[in-house]
Amino acid sequence: MARSWKQIFTAATLVTGLSLSLAAQSQVAVPPEIAPKLAGLSPEQREFLLSSKVNAFVPNHAEMFRRVATKTPEQVTAYVEAMMSVVEQNKFNPKTDMASIPLDTTTPGFNSWKTLRPRELEPQREPGPFNLSRYMGNRGGIPTFFNLPVAITPEDLKAGAVDIAMVGIPLNMGSGTRGAQLGPNAIRTVGRLGAGLDMYTMVAPNKILNMVDYGDIAVDNLSTERSMEHIREEVRKIAATGAMPFIIGGDHSLEYSDVAGMADVYGKNKLSVIHFDSHYDAGRGGAHLISHGQPVYRLLKEGHVRGRGYIQVGLRSQSPDEETFEWMREQGFRYHTMVEVEKSGWETVMKRVLAEASEDGRKIYISFDIDVLDPVYMSGTGTPVSNGLTMREVVPMIRRLCSETNMVGFELVELDPTMDPTYQSALNSKYIIHACMTGVAMRKQGIKSAKFLSPLSSEHNQDKRDFTKNPVPPLDKKKDEDKTPERRVTT
Repeated sequence: MARSWKQIFTAATLVTGLSLSLAAQSQVAVPPEIAPKLAGLSPEQREFLLSSKVNAFVPNHAEMFRRVATKTPEQVTAYVEAMMSVVEQNKFNPKTDMASIPLDTTTPGFNSWKTLRPRELEPQREPGPFNLSRYMGNRGGIPTFFNLPVAITPEDLKAGAVDIAMVGIPLNMGSGTRGAQLGPNAIRTVGRLGAGLDMYTMVAPNKILNMVDYGDIAVDNLSTERSMEHIREEVRKIAATGAMPFIIGGDHSLEYSDVAGMADVYGKNKLSVIHFDSHYDAGRGGAHLISHGQPVYRLLKEGHVRGRGYIQVGLRSQSPDEETFEWMREQGFRYHTMVEVEKSGWETVMKRVLAEASEDGRKIYISFDIDVLDPVYMSGTGTPVSNGLTMREVVPMIRRLCSETNMVGFELVELDPTMDPTYQSALNSKYIIHACMTGVAMRKQGIKSAKFLSPLSSEHNQDKRDFTKNPVPPLDKKKDEDKTPERRVTT
């Protein structure tokens, strides 16, 4: 009696039954009913069919055997040949493919996009930050990050004893789409939030920290690869002065150049990265060696950060798959998915992340992809994923990471203002950056209490007040009357 398809599926899944010798070597067993279908295959075709290469076409071998069962031996041969043909066509072909993108190296302007302006071409001035506004309060001039003064050289940063150097990197080719290059200027121009008071802590970063807008780092937006080394060098220069780079992107391929530049200063494998993202960004495939989906893998591969140095928060996209999760565990990744948030609650996850970030006093770099937030809060990004974090969850976490750990650098990436005509994404991004600035200011001011919130702003305290001994002072009626505008009476 013929077996049911359920029995065949079970046999394939449990790897039982009669198998070919080649199948035994690859640990894939062929159900007896399927073996005659494979009789016409060559040894190479058999090897392919029983290899992991077929996973590009079907989820597993059980499904492959299910499909093969409906075909004649001739159709099976043609089916395998077609799959093998696709695999071969996907490979690099030296006869038809370019191994590298040709550039005209003879053009006089080959490096004009990244040539630094010599100081001798500029009017002489003393090193240090300077304002670009003709008005007090830095309004009415050229827009800068949070209305901050400007610095353009490492000497300016040193002379100004700068704590935070905010720098834009308008790179977008790493994502394959346009729009993220507008992120830096969106942060500079949207809203009226300056670097002043944070009500949650009653700390004003601009009164405690020396902060500047360090302009933009030049990129070649026709080539992510050409841009990487220059970005890395400029980030290294900022960090080498002792200032914290606060980087505004740009797409997430920047994480590679930014973290590599920081590792150049603090040492390889001496830095841990808190990676907020809905995606794991450690892709191990693809023709391009750098994109917004691969920076984590490249940093690990080149030894800038160890696997255990990566702490990922907010993952929830359709990858990693099971195999990749296992690989991440083998590498030592500490990942905190939205599955964990659903299972354990955000407070528990936040405690775990803070504990991991604080171990051994390691220096921390925060890489914040705005798509870690739910699209309700961050629609202005190229790869939004639903069911993400809220602003109420993210802001305290960022403030605490920047105040309670040895944080030395921060980046916010993947803001695409063209995707959000309401400006909400840019406003929320700016608020998150301000939360980190506040955390750094708290640390410099010596506020070390975990979960610190100002007692003045967190409760009115009126229920503890003895009004018999300390009555509410009467209103000054005369002053109030003086402020009341005259009313014109008409008849």
